[in-house]
Amino acid sequence: MKNIVSTIVVLAVILIGLLIANPFYIIDEGEQAVIVQMGRLTDVITDAGFHVKLPFIDDVVRYPKRILAWDGEAKSMPTREKQYIWVDVTARWRISDPKKFYESITTIDGAYSKLAEVIDSEVRTVVAENYLRETVRNSNLILEKPSTADSLGIGDSIDMEQIPTLIQSEGSKEPVARGRRQLAEEILLRSRRMVPEYGIELIDVVTRQIRYSDELTQSVYARMIKERNQIAQAFRSEGEGKKAEWMGRMDNERRSILSDAYEKAETIRGTADAEATRIYAEAYNQDRSFFDFWRALESYRTTMPKFDKTLSTDMDYFRYLYSPR
Repeated sequence: MKNIVSTIVVLAVILIGLLIANPFYIIDEGEQAVIVQMGRLTDVITDAGFHVKLPFIDDVVRYPKRILAWDGEAKSMPTREKQYIWVDVTARWRISDPKKFYESITTIDGAYSKLAEVIDSEVRTVVAENYLRETVRNSNLILEKPSTADSLGIGDSIDMEQIPTLIQSEGSKEPVARGRRQLAEEILLRSRRMVPEYGIELIDVVTRQIRYSDELTQSVYARMIKERNQIAQAFRSEGEGKKAEWMGRMDNERRSILSDAYEKAETIRGTADAEATRIYAEAYNQDRSFFDFWRALESYRTTMPKFDKTLSTDMDYFRYLYSPR
């Protein structure tokens, strides 16, 4: 009887010890783990569920199985033409090989540091190999000539075929060969080649923000102002040309109208003079002496007030004024 009680006590103590040692563990969905025995990795657990370990010997190191996000810090870096820009990128990744991950990095914080080291290095390399326009643009839409002035923010629609070609800045008139999206793909491919040895799978790398440095910002603003001024000058020049064209057309029309009016006036005047001459001739033929007398009086009325003095009246012109008759 005493042996049975002793056996039960021993079994109870062993059971309590096992419970205290907690030989059981649970791997949740979205988790994976490695079993480390005395500092040596012995097993990898990727399936969720109830598992058993050796108490006091095995350590369970858990890692997330889901996709994780890495957010980098914005950093200043030069482009191919030595223009400094601030580039901020983000990436998504996951632990694809827990064994390699534990042996090379061990901790999640270490993974973030390694990703920052790899991705920042590749971003700096890709940016330095390409021009500024490649990093900030995705297409060549800016080079397409707008069909109306509305696209330039001017208001009323204007036939752009009548507007001279607008001069654009060096940065905007050159086409992009690759573009920002393709550069992000290149960064991803380069970074992917570096991380598999750490048990990491890099899913994507996205350029979250690209902004100019303070010095470059002022240069860009100055270029934008210059472009707007060039566009405005182009419209002013076009307007001046249209004005000159309409003024010339109006002057030609004025000259044509005046010429027609002068021709009609001369025709009317010639007709009137001919009629007056005819009437005078008829009157002259009816009574020549009276006609001469009347014309002489008309001439005296016009010319005599302008004479300050007359030296002699013995002239045929004054025959009616001083004639005894």
